[in-house]
Amino acid sequence: MENGPPVPASKPFAIVFMGTPALAAHILRRLLDARDIPARVVAAITRPDQPRGRGLKLHPSEVAQVAAAYGLPVLKPTKIRTAEFLDQLKSYRPDLLVVAAYGRILPPAVLQAAALMPINVHASLLPRHRGAAPIQGALLAGDKITGVTIMRMVEQMDAGPILLQRQIPIAPDETQATLTERLAELGAQALLEALDALARGSLHETPQDESQATYTAIVKKEDARIDWRLPAEQIERIVRAYDPWPVAFTEYRGEELRIYRAAALEDAGGQPAPPGTILEAKGPPIVQCGTGRLRLLEVQAAGRKRMQGDDYARGRRLAAGDRLGANQ
Repeated sequence: MENGPPVPASKPFAIVFMGTPALAAHILRRLLDARDIPARVVAAITRPDQPRGRGLKLHPSEVAQVAAAYGLPVLKPTKIRTAEFLDQLKSYRPDLLVVAAYGRILPPAVLQAAALMPINVHASLLPRHRGAAPIQGALLAGDKITGVTIMRMVEQMDAGPILLQRQIPIAPDETQATLTERLAELGAQALLEALDALARGSLHETPQDESQATYTAIVKKEDARIDWRLPAEQIERIVRAYDPWPVAFTEYRGEELRIYRAAALEDAGGQPAPPGTILEAKGPPIVQCGTGRLRLLEVQAAGRKRMQGDDYARGRRLAAGDRLGANQ
């Protein structure tokens, strides 16, 4: 694509948008609110409604909610590898598929339904952090910068040529929640910029460097269990990467303890106690790690509200020498 794909001469691009969570919903809303862009969204595709809350009632995805608010047709297929779904998709005659955190790998037939191309908004600087959890991946790795990539989709996961990239610094106290919000807006801006360039025929492809590719996997709750043998700096990154979900956790006296904010400290000379040992309990608890120490600033005990670490220490009468972690 040296000079970009062919462009419809008399009408804007027809876009079918595919996405599910809040990040995708923000991008869809910005697309729908945008003025003077060479595109119009004709339908949205998202995951089926999911049970949430104590009553486990079915709730639509964030993308479905935005689509409904704007009166946009929305499909919620349980299966996308069917002739029925493909016929529904093709009925909208999309020039472009725009995909952002949809949550499923798209088969070739779906990718080929777009007359021009399928485009993905990926929340990392590809080829770094391909896969399902690029935002968590950047935080866990201690990256100093991240960004978004607009890419043409191919069958291989997140391996298509790069159309446009934009980057931002990662703040020292950045969490999954704050970084997701910032990348959602950056992704929306980058997508609008890419659509404008596509219409002008000035959007160019750059192949990804496969030698630089790294991968992330779907996050599971167990990933957030703290291993106190790790360095304090790494545990602190785990805390930030898994806020607001699944939330870093450990155990104290058989009870789950969630950790929302923490600060890594250097060892004060040697390692005075096994990993997981509470070294200080007056004020926010300080815990020995594999190397370094971790100060627990904000926590949540089972069945309780989030609270400051020192309030938890007083309420549970923590003492130096107590241990955190499974089997303690």
